Amino acid sequence: MAMLEVKNLSISFGGLRAVDSFDLTIEKGMLYGLIGPNGAGKTTVFNLLTGVYKPSEGIVRLDGVDITGKSIVDINKAGIARTFQNIRLFKELSVLDNVKAGLHNQSTYSTLEGIFRLPKYYKVEKEMNDQAMEILKVFDLDSEAQTLASNLPYGKQRKLEIARAIATNPKLLLLDEPAAGMNPNETGELMDTIRFVREKYDTTILLIEHDMKLVSGICEELTVLNFGRVLTQGKTEDVLNDPAVITAYLGE
Repeated sequence: MAMLEVKNLSISFGGLRAVDSFDLTIEKGMLYGLIGPNGAGKTTVFNLLTGVYKPSEGIVRLDGVDITGKSIVDINKAGIARTFQNIRLFKELSVLDNVKAGLHNQSTYSTLEGIFRLPKYYKVEKEMNDQAMEILKVFDLDSEAQTLASNLPYGKQRKLEIARAIATNPKLLLLDEPAAGMNPNETGELMDTIRFVREKYDTTILLIEHDMKLVSGICEELTVLNFGRVLTQGKTEDVLNDPAVITAYLGE
């Protein structure tokens, strides 16, 4: 069974067909890339998959379960987490508390237990604190657990956003241009981190990316999107060697 199955996904804005009859199948454990020029509809696809937008047509199944049109919260609980092209952290919170925010979607204490600080609240909070520190170690951020997220260097803010997404225990992780704004060394570290995250957390990953070195280095298959429609799909090497794709859509 595929981890993600998308059929005929479509949405229009003001009469403009932003995504048109989009199909995608990603097998469990795969690291898959979604590429294309600016304005092709890539982030709109992510927004449809995560409940930010509701499709006008089509079906989305996650691990065999229909999640089409569900809310952001319900889709996250079903097993999809994401990062954003423009980093969205709780910058007034510490690095540790940002990751704990991701863990709270799995919290087992009630609202009353939290308000009145009953024993279960402290037990669960300690467990979340320990779990968050373990996640931060994976991303080499544990020594900065008490640092404000806003005070982290740009590359580490990118890593923290991925760490927070992983804290929600996703089946499918969506990364929207995770290497944007990074220097070559940071990009290399990010590639290693993404590979490690897939193996350690048994997570299927779909990423939007313009960095062709990153795409060719870690993605097994690609979909090229243009004007909201699928141009081509297939093995990464085949797609990147397609002359039409290289010339018209990747600018290389």
